[in-house]
Amino acid sequence: MEKIISVIDLGTTKVVCLAGTKTKEGYKVIASCDAPSQGIMRGEVINNQNVLNTLRPLLEELESRTGHPVKEVIVGIAGQYIRCKSASSNINRSNRDTEIVQDEIDRMWYNMYNSRVDPGEEVLHVVPQSYHVDEYRSVANPVGMYGSCIEANYKLFIGKSVSAEHTKRSIESAGLKLSKLILEPLATAEAVLQDDEKELGVIMVDIGGGTTDVLVYHDNIVRHTAVIPFGGNVITEDIRQGCEVTTRQAEQMKIQYGSCYADLAPENKAIVISGIGGREPREIPFRFLASIIEARMDEILEAVMYEVYQSGYADRLPAGIVLTGGGSLLSNLPQFIKYKTGHDARIARPHGIITEDCEDVNQVTHSCAAGMLICGFEAQENYAAEQKKSLTEIFADVEPGSPGKTAKTAKANVSGKKQKERAPLMGGLFDGLNRFFKESDNEA
Repeated sequence: MEKIISVIDLGTTKVVCLAGTKTKEGYKVIASCDAPSQGIMRGEVINNQNVLNTLRPLLEELESRTGHPVKEVIVGIAGQYIRCKSASSNINRSNRDTEIVQDEIDRMWYNMYNSRVDPGEEVLHVVPQSYHVDEYRSVANPVGMYGSCIEANYKLFIGKSVSAEHTKRSIESAGLKLSKLILEPLATAEAVLQDDEKELGVIMVDIGGGTTDVLVYHDNIVRHTAVIPFGGNVITEDIRQGCEVTTRQAEQMKIQYGSCYADLAPENKAIVISGIGGREPREIPFRFLASIIEARMDEILEAVMYEVYQSGYADRLPAGIVLTGGGSLLSNLPQFIKYKTGHDARIARPHGIITEDCEDVNQVTHSCAAGMLICGFEAQENYAAEQKKSLTEIFADVEPGSPGKTAKTAKANVSGKKQKERAPLMGGLFDGLNRFFKESDNEA
């Protein structure tokens, strides 16, 4: 029987549920549904009951379409407090004439999860950037080399621990098992970025309703990520106030007539708004509407480029900017970005997904959910799939001072025990999130 994975994208504007499987042709979506979001603000769960009221009908619809009960799900996590910082670690080896083995690198990587952060924060992911071995600098993989000192450089992705706890509580209240939490910008990147873009250097910008996610890739490594605490909803609010219309009218005007480049908006055209309470209709010029949108989009773009410069790779991103999310559909946005930043820009939809009867999944609003489905099946080069055993067990097996040699093989009184299977460790981006929860929480 083919394995079916279910994912939930808890967005500020929309909640998306997908179920899919992996075939020889690719990742196949067999059912999808979505509904307006409640109880979520800027990517974080703030009202558990409202989230449940949204989730329950969606889960029932998903089960009816797939013909299978939904028991466990993969969920995305973002929120306005996600941040990134650089860190390094080094070890001195007792014998420089022995080869560097994977155990040593894994221990260095795992120890970074204990890095000091602000109260209430947690290290979500640790991404290796490069290694120095004695006089050899910027080594991609030091395993197999010889040396007396290893220095490793990392990017730490940090978030509020309470955000993950609230998400977990909502999922469990719906009677589901949370199998994995995935940092949403990383998942979205898997769905929309091409391999050559990741290698050359690219900026991914996912413009959602409440937040804008930014991710910088270079040389096939995640170099930086950030969540900007505003997105398309603030544009709608600006239109509502500037044009003195209702929120529903403002959203409709943004979608149907909005442009983020005032100079390209029609000069002699206007939108007719019906009067309230029998009043006369009003006209709002296209160019006036575009000037409101442009001002806010310029602010969002400034925040994006600030994060890009913080990454240290601003001058090494020839693949430009890849846009996705509902806010990327604003008219003339690629041209506006080219004018403001000098970077080429394209709007990206999920690729590598077989949709058949679920054509909505091909839209920019479903990029994150599609990416989570991909990540649920495949271990990527920069991050591993779910570990088959706990890291605590792995490192308890290693005899201190003996790279590659385990304590079990060194002690005669346990020589009859089988060696435990090793799981891949390096780049385990998604595994760090699961450290929020005890292993007993995930038992069936």
